[in-house]
Amino acid sequence: MNNNVILMLHVLFGVLCMIGSLWVFVDTMNVSEGNLARIRGVSLIVAVAMWIAYFIAGYWYIVFYAPDKAIILKGPWPFAHNIFMETKEHLVMMLLLLATYLPIAAKGRLASSLAARSVVLWTSGLVFGLALVADSFGAIIAMGVKVALLVK
Repeated sequence: MNNNVILMLHVLFGVLCMIGSLWVFVDTMNVSEGNLARIRGVSLIVAVAMWIAYFIAGYWYIVFYAPDKAIILKGPWPFAHNIFMETKEHLVMMLLLLATYLPIAAKGRLASSLAARSVVLWTSGLVFGLALVADSFGAIIAMGVKVALLVK
């Protein structure tokens, strides 16, 4: 499979995680007995999408990233790897843990418990925010490669 297709699948599943977490957040803000099943189902989709994105990224990183890293480091934006890729690698671990916890938290008594709702709101909000940051960092890393290739 083409490395660009693999990379785009990584982005696709990351964005599904991000959109799903926002969906869970909004549904939880308006929780009722009628949308509990949807909150729980989408929470599970968020976790699965995040794990798929993580495994795809790991494969891509091991198999394809070394040449891109070398290009970035020799180009005018070495910070794209040194700061953004290094930070993203660690940030994603927190994102993975939170996304995995989301369906567990969503099993609580959301319709009747403010505390349970609060946990889901914070978890889904953090997943959304961290996914947005990770996606932004990925764009900067990709630009690091592009800028380096443009100046050659």
